[in-house]
Amino acid sequence: MILITGASGFIGSALACALNRQGENDLVLCDRFGQHEKWQNLLGVSFSRFIHRDELFSFLGEPALARQISAVVHLGACSDTTQADMDYLLDNNASFSIRLCRWALDNDVRFVYASSAATYGDGSMGFSDADELTPRLRPLNKYGFSKWLFDMWVLQHGLQNHVAGLRYFNVFGPNEYHKGTMASVIYRTLPQALSEGRIRLFESHRGDFGHGEQARDFIYIDEIIDITRFVLYNRQVNGIFNAGTGRAHTFNELARGVFDGLGREPLIEYFPMPDELRGRYQYYTCADMSRLQTAGYMPGPDLFREFVARYVRDYLVPGCKYYSQV
Repeated sequence: MILITGASGFIGSALACALNRQGENDLVLCDRFGQHEKWQNLLGVSFSRFIHRDELFSFLGEPALARQISAVVHLGACSDTTQADMDYLLDNNASFSIRLCRWALDNDVRFVYASSAATYGDGSMGFSDADELTPRLRPLNKYGFSKWLFDMWVLQHGLQNHVAGLRYFNVFGPNEYHKGTMASVIYRTLPQALSEGRIRLFESHRGDFGHGEQARDFIYIDEIIDITRFVLYNRQVNGIFNAGTGRAHTFNELARGVFDGLGREPLIEYFPMPDELRGRYQYYTCADMSRLQTAGYMPGPDLFREFVARYVRDYLVPGCKYYSQV
């Protein structure tokens, strides 16, 4: 039995669906729905039980039930990079994670958790997941800081040889629809591309980057699921790993991929970045994937624009909203 927290979220729900496709239906899904429509991400997913987040540790305290769990994939967190309540982030992203990790270790249960590329801050120290770099990282926002705190807790307690953390880079694909302003640029710009035939991107406010040439290590949901399953099923693969492609692509390339999916010629315009974002905006991210490769994982070929076009063509345009539907 596999426990997935954040199970109705973007990556959690897609992972549950992917596990179903390989015959894993004995899943315990944990989340908190609130007023969101993300419950729809679980339509078509098979699972044994759903646990509200606030009831999780009561459930885990039942020995007969808890003994059935072989692995925890901890994806539940507040992922809003604009969240201003630091206490809320500490409770959700650090304290809850510490408690769940301790339970897993005490019960000899595989523990895989989501960290974030937001821990790297402005990228001035590079994007190596070497343990000696982590204490020197300076995240740009409170969300990144909360994720960094848990990474540091793992390292300070010498647990890097017992658990697996994944620093997810910029993931895009179906099941992100509930994320609002935190959804990918692909999802947020498509309505404009359809109605106006253009996509508007942030101007650059740095001389070393042209407009739209800000770059990210974008990774499609299928690729991130492959990485997550790799560490889930290889219990000897432990440590904090980057989860990206090892390749950076610009927002201009992303926009062209959207137009590829629409079968239209690209038209890209630029507008000033809001003042409140300029001081905490990442101009470049690119995962150093050497550590995970050494552990045995081999990234696939560079299909970025094809994945963008596929997402637009197969999901967004026909209104096929959920990962389970294709």
